[in-house]
Amino acid sequence: MRNPSGGPRVLLRRLREIMAEPISAQDRLDRIVVLIAANMVAEVCSVYVLRADGTLELYATEGLNREAVHLTTMRSGEGLVGQIADAAQPLALSDAQTHPAFAYKPETGEEIYHGFLGVPILRAGNTLGVLVVQNRAHRSYSEEEIEAAQTTAMVVAEMIASGELQAIAQEGADIALKKPLYLQGVSLTEGVGLGHVVLHEPRVVVKNLIAENLDEEVERLEAAIRKVRASIDELIERGDVADHGEHREVLETFRMFAHDQGWLRRMREAVMTGLTAEAAVERVQSDNRARMMRQTDPYLRERLHDLDDLANRLLHQLVGQDFVSDGADLPENAIIVARSMGPAALLDYDRGRLRGIVLEEGGPASHVAIVARALGIPAVGRVENATALVEPGDAIIADGVAGEVQIRPRPDVEAAYAEKARLRAKRQEQYRALRDVAPVTRDGIAIDLQLNAGLLADLPHLEETGAHGIGLFRTEIQFMVAQQMPSTSEQQKLYRAVLDAVDGAPVVFRTLDIGGDKILPYMSAIEEENPALGWRAIRIGLDRPGLLRSQVRALLKAGSGRDIAIMLPMVATVEEFTRGREIVAREIAYLRRHGHAMPTDIAIGVMIEVPALLFQIREICALADFISVGSNDLLQFLFAADRENRQVAQRYDPLGVASLRALRLIADTARESDCRVSICGEIAGRPLEAMALLGLGFRTLSMAPSSVGPVKAMLLALDAQEVGAVIREKLDDPETGPTLRSTLAQFAERRRIPV
Repeated sequence: MRNPSGGPRVLLRRLREIMAEPISAQDRLDRIVVLIAANMVAEVCSVYVLRADGTLELYATEGLNREAVHLTTMRSGEGLVGQIADAAQPLALSDAQTHPAFAYKPETGEEIYHGFLGVPILRAGNTLGVLVVQNRAHRSYSEEEIEAAQTTAMVVAEMIASGELQAIAQEGADIALKKPLYLQGVSLTEGVGLGHVVLHEPRVVVKNLIAENLDEEVERLEAAIRKVRASIDELIERGDVADHGEHREVLETFRMFAHDQGWLRRMREAVMTGLTAEAAVERVQSDNRARMMRQTDPYLRERLHDLDDLANRLLHQLVGQDFVSDGADLPENAIIVARSMGPAALLDYDRGRLRGIVLEEGGPASHVAIVARALGIPAVGRVENATALVEPGDAIIADGVAGEVQIRPRPDVEAAYAEKARLRAKRQEQYRALRDVAPVTRDGIAIDLQLNAGLLADLPHLEETGAHGIGLFRTEIQFMVAQQMPSTSEQQKLYRAVLDAVDGAPVVFRTLDIGGDKILPYMSAIEEENPALGWRAIRIGLDRPGLLRSQVRALLKAGSGRDIAIMLPMVATVEEFTRGREIVAREIAYLRRHGHAMPTDIAIGVMIEVPALLFQIREICALADFISVGSNDLLQFLFAADRENRQVAQRYDPLGVASLRALRLIADTARESDCRVSICGEIAGRPLEAMALLGLGFRTLSMAPSSVGPVKAMLLALDAQEVGAVIREKLDDPETGPTLRSTLAQFAERRRIPV
């Protein structure tokens, strides 16, 4: 049916005029429904808004009884309007009353209407309401009319998103856009952060929805598509896809979508209804998002991320805005929300204003989590769809203790978390009171508590916690946050600054542990079926000795006149350690030949993280000056369970019999060989697990700064030999169950040991 009122472009221009008028929200909405009804030659136009309680409320109507406004409601899924809200799909019927889902609301007077067209009001794929037009006649709505209704609904969505309609909401009936949300993720860094949302990848807010010149908008869209395609092609052809933290397969998927004719056609059609190029991109992606969010197929849901990324690139290209925040001008009490982040990006933010991080991806062992822990920033990961569920400036709470996120929390919830944060601060204050208390168990065993570090920002924690030294300095973090390979002199400068800062305390420098999932931004990614088991750490150092020699030389120069300890990671055989030690020996000889001042003592150690070393442990202990257990990798390799994979990460227990027997073997062999042994994996920082480690004979534990207080409080109340006897008896008993967790928890409870 042709529209005598001028079509969708005239409608959009008139809507823009109404949106600009200084009138109340209700008057504006009333005028909008009148205008839409006239333009679409319909007797009825109604707007239903989704409330925070999940019901749909009639907010404005032309044609139905006006008395029904703010009176008529229906549950999500109830009636035709409820079904449209649930499915987020348009519905056009020639005779609505014969549809099995039709729900009669007598107060509206809609029984005389048959033709029905309803479209969801969407924003970022989330339903905000439903726009309905109705006719007395039995009529079929054309594709053009459905498209026009969807375009018009986008304008209404912006009105809802602006918060304007909240002013006319009934008391206790907030609109859904402002409803509180609770999301469950996983803890990355302990702590509780209360603040306001800052999107790491700022969402383009499309201010100008309505086009002035359609030909110009089509050309803008085509030009932006060409530029995005070219940028993706360039990234793939250069081969350094890690420059943006993206895997080659992801970029190949981007390229496929960027050339998808159906996606491009829908955007062009949206422009032809009267939208600007950026509004067309946003509308099409919101429709895609609405459909794909409701898919149960995990592959299709994963493709949603790809389409989101591509649409965001296109929007940023159209408006000339940076794709990622540069970290400047951070507001007070900021909580960063992102799909994913690298450690360098996190370091760009003003840490004095940063209160927390919420990520859709990333697990406890991810690099950004390691840096967040070093900085003491609460962080929660694996929070599904977080970036689409928040608006910049929303109140948000990141609970890094429970792995929970509260978006737009109610006042009572916010007060409860504020109290939780205060109690945590009080508990930390109590731990700080233990700073100068010697870490000695009740039965007189001195324990060496050390810190894991990787940044200069970590080092003040040494004095704050009273820790004895740095048991693990991750040298790769310097490489990960740099834009190019650090030179030998740059490395030397960092290592010297570390040694200066610790003022004589011991530091164990782990050589580069790169490869696997730790791809440096300036190095080409190597395609591997199992990267965690592939070309990484010492394997790269031995195959590319220039890299390892440069680092060793920097460490030796930085350590002149002081003791220095160098640890080789991912060693799987005695021969690998021997080759690594020979490289160190050659560098020592080179520096001596050239008259360089040398360290007073040079200790070379091994990180025990490959299970093969369990069967060579005696030989390694005979050759190495010290060993340190990297329990994160050791246990995931021991159980063939990726700690980043939530489907298998919980399939083994660090306090299981197999884990503890492996750790006992290491501790016993090191003691018999008179080889220094420590443990620097995550389990060293958990009081219950640390209690078991002390019972097994470990006397040096290295952990995150926030763990020192809780672990010290535990060991001060512990009789280490008593718990050791319990553990050894259980490990030698064939009737013992698969884990000692409950046994140890009960032991701690009976003896009032804080774990």
